Amino acid sequence: MSQTVSKSRFKAHALELFREVERTGGEIIITDRGRPVLKVVPFTADPARLLSELRESVVRYDDPEEPVAPDAWEALE
Repeated sequence: MSQTVSKSRFKAHALELFREVERTGGEIIITDRGRPVLKVVPFTADPARLLSELRESVVRYDDPEEPVAPDAWEALE
């Protein structure tokens, strides 16, 4: 679950927020005038773990340049 905080609140409570990320494993979205600009996430020493979520999720296309549905392309109209 992610938590959203403003830059000013983050600046005043950074150490507390870092400890919360370490403790919970959650993430913090930092905003500037309500717009998300940064994300603080826990460090992962195993980059392969990050990619494991993508395994078996790639769709294979035999002819990737062939449109999936030619009648769906606005440029062809």
